Amino acid sequence: MFSTWLVHLAIWCLVQAVIENCRRGDMIASTDSVVLPGSNITLSCRLKQGEQCKELIFNNSEVVLAYGRHTFSCKCKSNGKIICGIDIYVGNPPDQPGNVSCIQYGRDGNLTCTWDKGRLTHIETTSVVQLTNETECLSFAEESMNPKYGSLNLTKLNFESNYTAVVTASNRLGNASSLPFTFMLIDIVKPHSPTDILVKFDNVSATNCTVLWQDQQQTQSFRLRYRPVNSHSWNMVETLNSTRYNLHDLKPHTEYEFQVCCKFHPSRGIWSDWSTFRIQTPEAVPSGLLDVWYIRQDMDSQTQNITLFWKVMSKSEARGKILHYTLTFQALNQKSPRMTDVNITTQTHYTRVLPKVDYNIMVYAHNSKGNSPPTSIITDLSILDLPPPQSISVKPMGNNSILVIWEPPIESTAFINGYIVEWAKTRSPEPHLNWIKFPASNLSTIISENVKHDVCYDINIFALYRNRAGQVASARGYSKQEAPSAGPQVYTAVKGDGVWVSWEEIPGHQQMDCITSYNIYLQKKNSEEGPKVYVIHKETSRNSFLIKNLQRGVKYVLWMTASTVAGESPKGNEELVYLESASEWIIVSAACIFFGISACICFVQSVQKALCSFLSVLVPQWYRKAIPDPANSTWAKKYSSVEDELTIHSNQFLSYFSSFEEPETIEVEEVFIKREPVAFKDIPIFNYIKNSEGHDWETIENSFEKQESTEKNSEYKPLALSTPDDVSYKCRLPYLYKKVVLEETEQIQTVSEYLTNQLTDMTVNYLPSNILPPIMDKNEEGNEFECKSFSIFPTTPLLMPMFSCGGKLTLDTVKIDCNSFTN
Repeated sequence: MFSTWLVHLAIWCLVQAVIENCRRGDMIASTDSVVLPGSNITLSCRLKQGEQCKELIFNNSEVVLAYGRHTFSCKCKSNGKIICGIDIYVGNPPDQPGNVSCIQYGRDGNLTCTWDKGRLTHIETTSVVQLTNETECLSFAEESMNPKYGSLNLTKLNFESNYTAVVTASNRLGNASSLPFTFMLIDIVKPHSPTDILVKFDNVSATNCTVLWQDQQQTQSFRLRYRPVNSHSWNMVETLNSTRYNLHDLKPHTEYEFQVCCKFHPSRGIWSDWSTFRIQTPEAVPSGLLDVWYIRQDMDSQTQNITLFWKVMSKSEARGKILHYTLTFQALNQKSPRMTDVNITTQTHYTRVLPKVDYNIMVYAHNSKGNSPPTSIITDLSILDLPPPQSISVKPMGNNSILVIWEPPIESTAFINGYIVEWAKTRSPEPHLNWIKFPASNLSTIISENVKHDVCYDINIFALYRNRAGQVASARGYSKQEAPSAGPQVYTAVKGDGVWVSWEEIPGHQQMDCITSYNIYLQKKNSEEGPKVYVIHKETSRNSFLIKNLQRGVKYVLWMTASTVAGESPKGNEELVYLESASEWIIVSAACIFFGISACICFVQSVQKALCSFLSVLVPQWYRKAIPDPANSTWAKKYSSVEDELTIHSNQFLSYFSSFEEPETIEVEEVFIKREPVAFKDIPIFNYIKNSEGHDWETIENSFEKQESTEKNSEYKPLALSTPDDVSYKCRLPYLYKKVVLEETEQIQTVSEYLTNQLTDMTVNYLPSNILPPIMDKNEEGNEFECKSFSIFPTTPLLMPMFSCGGKLTLDTVKIDCNSFTN
């Protein structure tokens, strides 16, 4: 598209240049500017007076063959400037217009005339339509630009006049006129289609109806046609002069298509387009008989199983939607009155266990209008000889069809009234799915209903003895011979000195034919020796096989294929098979026995104790050291008798914190410090602790700083406190502890949020009565609350922890002997 635009632009520029530069000279052609293909054109070029050019370049003679515009130019050789140019057009004269016709849509529409223009002219061509009658001549220029067909809309004409239409086409190479087309307006007016088609059925009959339609154009003639929707032929009713018509003998419960058209005059004019209407006829009582046969089997000496089969009625026989089937069983050996058992089913088969007598069985089909005529089956226990058909052969026919041929059974005393041929996919769970009933004279058939080319079918043939199926003769068939497209999926399991091979059936769409055999291939891995093949015929109906006497310690590769008459499938998956050697079994068995004996020994208590003693020697000494329980200390036993007195002092201590809900949890760590050359004194630590206000506390950290110079090279040991004055220390330590508890709890939002139990129990269990202070008055206790808090365990570099268990001790459950600090 873009290149075409560039060509047009270049030609336009060239023509403009030729026209503009023609002031410098003239270019003359020996022919007209429009010529026929193959014309020889002689060209000349000359300069105007005053123009100078030593040599002009142009074509003196040219034969034009291609249609369209050809541009020729004259140039000055020295500077390449265009002196002048000329356009020559190549085309054809118009052909005679043909197939002239005129039509008017509706009584009040406009006239439209069309014609065939013939071949393309490739040059500008005009067409004019001339309409003449007895009094006037009208001309109309073509409006359509279609190169092949002409069309022109004309003004409204006189409905009763005769007109003659002539189409004339002309261009620079010639002109041509069509043959005259004479008409009256009534001959070319096409009415609009009838509207509002309606079909009414009689209440009594579903086969009779009345067709009605509407027309507002004063048309005088109508046509009606109708057909079932699935039919290709029409039933035509010609030349009607009214807008209704009665039809008879329609098919019940069938969808029909009705069409109506019209024209203004019975013998002149154009028929309108068809109007279409579809409707389904009502249902009617079924008219056909069900085709029924049955199979009888003895259950025991007193009962029998009877299964009946029948085909769905054809649509023409059902004459409606079959809602259900009704079966009646009437025993024939009963004395009058005989009881009739009525059964209803929606299936096309029915099974019933009955006493072992003869029955008259009636089968009906039922739709919304009623029941079909009954089909009667009379069972006969006296029929014992029911041999099957003989010599069944099955041949693929291609095109999804199978040819089945059989011969009659051997001589039988019973009368044969037909044959049943049934087929289903191999191993289909639904028996008797597809079947056909044939008269006794038929001994062959081609089955194609529900048959696919890549499926194997089980085909059964029964001889009917008074509508009872005898013994079955079976065969397998297919419509096309092909090898399977995939191999079976195989699984293996070692069993003794062999391997148990099992496999899955090839999916139905990959079988392509009836499988005749399975092939198992067994080959030693990395061996050049060919595989051993085991063939399992399909008739065995098994999906497993045991391969025996394999060599132990040798790796095998196993795979499978499936075969049909047409060939063998590709191999399926490969399985690696390996039987362990005897030495490997001995090692594995010994290991299992050892671990089994070990497990049994570990369950004996005396063995467990000996094992624990042996293992305890291997672990470090610190791991074996037992942790003493503070509750078993001599201090706890000695002072357990004074718990009541301790409770009293604790209650006084907790009077200020009556809202506690939970005990405070404090982390306690064992700390290693450098041992002093001399015994560490606790008097410097608590040197300035007093009960009065305004006294300074000398911190533990300061006391350690004074001794830092003499302690640098001492070894680290656990902190052991000793004091010369045991009594004084015992009295001070409890106050110090109580002071720490009070000051720390004041930093918490609400004391009651952390203590749920009375602190009385904690005091009783933690602080012994012999180190409690003498009973103090409220002033002294109040002064104690105002003391500043400090840490009992200083955090100086000398007391940095060397070992920490990382745990927590809750002080309401741990008892500490105070003698560990004083002694």
